[in-house]
Amino acid sequence: MSEPVALRYIKGIGPRRAEALASAGILHVSDLVEVFPFRWEDRRAFSLVSDLRQGGAEATLDLRVLSSRLIRTRRRGLTIFNAVLADSSGSIKAVWYNQPYLERVLVKDARVVVYGRAVVDRYGRELILDNPDYERLEADDDAGIHTGRIVPVYRKLGGLGSRALRSILHGVLAALQEGDLDDPVPPAVRQRQGLAPRLSALRDMHFPPGDTSMPDLALRRAPAQRALAFEEIFLVQLALAERKSQVERTTRGAHYEIPDALRVKLAKLLPFKLTGAQRRVLKDIGDDLRSSHPMNRLLQGDVGSGKTIVALLSLLVAVENGYQGVLMAPTEILADQHARGIFRILREAASDVRVSVLTGSLKAAPRRRALTDIANGHAQLVIGTHALFESGVEFARLGMVVVDEQHRFGVMQRMALTSKGTRPDVLVMTATPIPRSLALTLYGDLDLSVIDELPPGRTPITTVVRREADREKAYEGLRREIGGGRQAYVVVPLVEETAALDLKAATAFAAHLKKDVFPALSIGLLHGRLKGEEKDRVMQDFARGAIQIVVATTVIEVGVDVPNASVMIVEHAERFGLSQLHQLRGRVGRGAAKSYCVLMVGEGAEGETARQRLKTMEETGDGFKIAEKDLELRGPGAVFGTQQHGLSDLQFLAVILRDPGLLEAARDEAMRVAKAGEASAVFARLGGTWRKRLELPTVG
Repeated sequence: MSEPVALRYIKGIGPRRAEALASAGILHVSDLVEVFPFRWEDRRAFSLVSDLRQGGAEATLDLRVLSSRLIRTRRRGLTIFNAVLADSSGSIKAVWYNQPYLERVLVKDARVVVYGRAVVDRYGRELILDNPDYERLEADDDAGIHTGRIVPVYRKLGGLGSRALRSILHGVLAALQEGDLDDPVPPAVRQRQGLAPRLSALRDMHFPPGDTSMPDLALRRAPAQRALAFEEIFLVQLALAERKSQVERTTRGAHYEIPDALRVKLAKLLPFKLTGAQRRVLKDIGDDLRSSHPMNRLLQGDVGSGKTIVALLSLLVAVENGYQGVLMAPTEILADQHARGIFRILREAASDVRVSVLTGSLKAAPRRRALTDIANGHAQLVIGTHALFESGVEFARLGMVVVDEQHRFGVMQRMALTSKGTRPDVLVMTATPIPRSLALTLYGDLDLSVIDELPPGRTPITTVVRREADREKAYEGLRREIGGGRQAYVVVPLVEETAALDLKAATAFAAHLKKDVFPALSIGLLHGRLKGEEKDRVMQDFARGAIQIVVATTVIEVGVDVPNASVMIVEHAERFGLSQLHQLRGRVGRGAAKSYCVLMVGEGAEGETARQRLKTMEETGDGFKIAEKDLELRGPGAVFGTQQHGLSDLQFLAVILRDPGLLEAARDEAMRVAKAGEASAVFARLGGTWRKRLELPTVG
């Protein structure tokens, strides 16, 4: 394994920049070269000043400095650098802010290539280039790092902006030689799959060759991206294979018996019949519980498919066998919703199962009681949030862990909870439908079960897109439903007014509806900044019919179950992703009554992508089709969220989605390496960034 090169010794970095990068987890060159661009800009074609138009596309211009001036304003710390730039067709003024050093760079007669868009100045008198990207060239230079080529654009990292990162990476990649970086893909695998050499792929990924087409980059079809995507999926699949193999070699800590008498007892708890899909999944789980190694299963199911009841029955098997079961949810509102539903089922069945709830907002005395009950085993079933895997939480005999909305937790968080038992069984659930190939990529260490059937009596939801001109029509429909004894949600994106975004805030909008639109109706307000007891009060009042309309933010996205609610109006629907809209829509249609979802769109707010999202919502209620469309339109980061950790943080997921054969090839090669016992040798060649992503022990 090559000795990792510390960044502080690299030309152009030095101690200060190295410290900034270290704060972002970038410690060595092997980490730095995997800070990939999130997009590229084509700056190869040069325009003339005479071509520029207000509101036109961004343009690259080769200019000379006619004059320049640095202005130090009265506002503390604000400087303005003006330069008049010209080519053979004319001249234009460029303006930069808080870059006083430009006075020494863009001097009279200097040649500069700039990239930006022409706008009208604040006085409305002339076109200017406002803070364009720039690069000073020598007289005989034809191209540079920042202009005259396909240019990588990076997200800010450790206080360093895209331009600084571009300069650093260009120098680092130019100085590296083959062999300076360890290659985690074995040579035989790289040769069999026809992959580009690693250093070549890294260079082309950051700074694509001049003949690369922008469509290739946009669709991520370039050979460099294919090679790096293969590397990523190969390593993920290898780590998952090793983890799954380790689980399969592990002897379970809990031993279960599921006699017929227990099946009958559990069936009597339910006030309804299970669907065929639920029974099939319960059989999968039962087979796991009777096996010799711990269960490690992913349960997928669309909104309203009945995952929670499957989880409860599974947990009760653990309880009936003398173990504790735990259900962990990502938010307090979802944990509370689970608790209320489970309490209701157990109460109606006259069950004596003892349940405790542990969330971060518990006051000191109730928290101490809950911790004591969990530690001494009095609490047989525990429901909670991230608070469950904190260091002070000890279980007497933990046998089963259920993790809800798995995509919101990282693998390490899941492991932190399971480490509180002796190899407990694990069931992780998600209501975010994931295509099977993607599920195997993200959760390849888990066996997969799918509930692909909705309970009987669920009426399809009619979804329509409406604009401001149709608002009164939407309100009239809401009045009719409430007049018929139903209830409604109105969803808004934010809690407080934000000048940068023209969004209706929940607080102001609720007041407007109460005063101007529905003065005779009872209206409640629900958002993430309410205290736990306030949220509970609003939801309890809504559930018992004391509140007719709830104005809410996306805290109702999961976990809120009021069968009498038949209408949802989503304000600024164009701002939401498809999967989130689908989750929101799932809050209605939970009873037998016909239900409606109205997607309100701001005038002129739709782009082409937004139109496709909204059209998809009108056309289908199938969560799997919606998830695939959302992945296609927005990409995996937007769909699964930025708060993820570990295996779900894939940089090249778009490549995999468009090339399923690549995933299959990477999985096959990973299985081959794992079976040959060569995984540890591959992992030994990984840098710190990859070790962190795969949750491997740090070395060196």
